[in-house]
Amino acid sequence: MKLACRCLLLWMLCVKVVVAESKNDRSGPALLKTDILGVFAHPDDETGMAATLAYYARGRGKVVSTIYCTRGEGGGNMVGTHWGPALGVLREVELRDCLGRLGVRQAFFLDREDFGYTENLDFTFEHWGKDETLRRLVRLVRALRPEVILTMNPAPSSGQHGNHQAAAILAIEAVDAAANPERYPEQLQQEGLGIWRPRKLYITDRSQGGTTIDLTTPLPGGETPVRIAALALANHRSQGFGGMVESPWFRRMTNQTFTLVKSVVPFDSTETDLMRGLPVMGETPERVYLETNGNSALTLRFAPSEAVVNYWRWCRAERVENILADFEPEFAMAVGEEGLAFLDLGNRASKGAGVRLRFKVPDGWQVKPDDLVARFSPRPGTILPVAVTPPATAKSGDSIEVTGTTEQGELSATGTLRILPTARARRVTTPLSVTEKDGWSALPMVEISQTHLWQGHVASVADSSATVRLGHDDQYIYAEIAVRDDRVVSNIEPNDIRGHWRSDSVELCFDPHQASDHTFICYKLGIFPFDTRGNVRAARDADAQPGLVEKTAPGTRLASERTPDGYLIRAAVPISEVGLDYPRSKRLGFNVLIYDGDKEGAAPGENINKSRLAWSPRPGVQGRPSDWGRLILE
Repeated sequence: MKLACRCLLLWMLCVKVVVAESKNDRSGPALLKTDILGVFAHPDDETGMAATLAYYARGRGKVVSTIYCTRGEGGGNMVGTHWGPALGVLREVELRDCLGRLGVRQAFFLDREDFGYTENLDFTFEHWGKDETLRRLVRLVRALRPEVILTMNPAPSSGQHGNHQAAAILAIEAVDAAANPERYPEQLQQEGLGIWRPRKLYITDRSQGGTTIDLTTPLPGGETPVRIAALALANHRSQGFGGMVESPWFRRMTNQTFTLVKSVVPFDSTETDLMRGLPVMGETPERVYLETNGNSALTLRFAPSEAVVNYWRWCRAERVENILADFEPEFAMAVGEEGLAFLDLGNRASKGAGVRLRFKVPDGWQVKPDDLVARFSPRPGTILPVAVTPPATAKSGDSIEVTGTTEQGELSATGTLRILPTARARRVTTPLSVTEKDGWSALPMVEISQTHLWQGHVASVADSSATVRLGHDDQYIYAEIAVRDDRVVSNIEPNDIRGHWRSDSVELCFDPHQASDHTFICYKLGIFPFDTRGNVRAARDADAQPGLVEKTAPGTRLASERTPDGYLIRAAVPISEVGLDYPRSKRLGFNVLIYDGDKEGAAPGENINKSRLAWSPRPGVQGRPSDWGRLILE
C-alpha cells in the first residue's frame, strides 16, 4: 500500500513537471507574448503601480513586462559617487532586482537620455526625438503584443516631470500607432513583425473613480501585494528607497486605482480587474470611444499655462477627452509685465457656433483684445491667447472675468491672478568682495519665511528661513543669503559635488529671458555651504551648462561662514555667465531656493532633505522658470 502511494505521488509530481515544462516551453512570438506591459520614464517609476504588478504577476500568473525610456542616469545617487552613464548601470541592476521580486518577467529600455529635471514636455521630446522614441516603443509593442498597457498620468500638473508626461503620451499614442500598417512599415517589411492593437490602456489615478484593484488578499506564500511591492522597491537604494518597507504610505495602502484611456472593450464603472473582458481575438479590433466628461456641448474656460493648452489639444486629437483634466484657472504674472492668458472654447457638437467675448478686469489692468468675436469650432476646439498686463496695484487673488454670448445663451469663465514677487538689486559703485563684510549690509533685502514652503515640513523660523540681499554693478550680480538653520549638516564629500538637494544647500536661479519654458537656457547654481572638509562648493544643475562651477562658471565667486543661527553665503555671479543682455536688459527671472536636512550622523552623500523653501514658492518650481519672481537691476 505504501509503495502504491509513493508511486502515485511520484506520478503526480512527474505530471506537474511535464505541465510546467509545456507551459514554459514557448519560442518565437509565443515567448514574447505579454499580458500586461508597463511603460515608464525612469527606473523606479513603477512605484505607483508596483503592488498591482505584483498582484497580476505573482497572484494571477500573468506575464508582466516593463519598458523604460531612460536608465535614470540623470537622477541622484544616495549610495555612492556613480553619476551619469555609470549611475544608469547601477540603477538598471537595482531595477532588475526590484522587478524580480515583483514577478515581472522582463524589462526593456528605449535608450533615451535622462538629462535632468524639467517639467517641459516639448523640451523632453526635442531632446529625445519624439518620432524615433515612438518608433522604438511601437517596435516593442508589436513584438510583445500586450493585452493591457499601464502608464503614468500625462497631465502637466505642478511638479509633474516632463519625462513622465512624455512616457505616458508615447504609450497612449503607441496603442493606435502599433495597429496602423502605415506607421513604421519597415518593422513589418524588414523585421518580421505584425500590427497589433493593445486591448486596453490605463493610467494611474489617485481619484476615487476608475478601476480599483484590491491589494489586501495575500498571494501564494502569504504576503500581500503591498508588502511584496515594498520589499521590491527597497532595491532602489540609490534613489533613497531603502526604507520603503517601513513607509507609512505602504502601510496605509489597500488598493490602487486606474483610469481607462483607450479600449476595445466597453467600460464598466464597477470593474475591479484590468483584464476584464479579455481576451479579444484579432490583431486590430475596433476601438471603443469612451464618454467624455461634462454634459454641455459648448464650454468656456481659462487655461493656466500654454502647457495645459497643449495638453488639452493633444487629448482632443487622440480622442481621449475622458482624461481632459481641469486645472485651477490661476495665472502667474509679474506686475507691469505683459503675460498671456489662454481661453479654451470647447465644442462637443458637430457644428460650430459664433461667440462674442467681453472681459471684465480690475481698474488699471490692460487686456488685449478686451472685446472680440470668435467661433467655437467642432472638435478639437479653439484656443484664444489674451494679452494681460497687471498694474503695480494688482494683488494675488484679483480676477479676470469673461462672458461669451452665443445663440444658445451665455457662458462665463473666471481666471485668478497669482502675483510673482519682484526684487530690486541696488547698483554699487565699488565692487563687493565675497570674503569681506563691507558694503553688503547696505543692499536691499527680501525675506524667505518658513511659510514659503514648496516641499516638506518646517517647524519654525529657526528650523529653516532666510534673508537675501541683492546688488549689482556692470560686471556682477551680488547675492548674500543668510540662512537660519538650527542644525547645519555637511555630509557631502569633496568628490561628490552634485545633487545639492540631498543636503543643506542654497540654489540661485537666474532666467535671462524671463518666464522661460524650461531651465536649460538658464543659470541655476546649487551651493553647499560646507563640504565635509568645511569648504564652500557648488555645481550648476539642469541648466544651460551643468557641472562643477569651477568648470561651467569659472567667473562666479563664492564664500560661506557659520553664523550663530545658521550659515551665510555670499555670491558674485558674472552677468555674462547668467546670459543677460546687459545693459539693454535689466530685468530677469530670479529665485532663491533653500534646502534643509536636519539628520544627525548622516552618511556621506545620503539624501537627508527634509524641506524646501523658495522666495517664489510653487511645487516643482526648480524646473519651471515661469513661476520664478523678477529681479530688476536698478
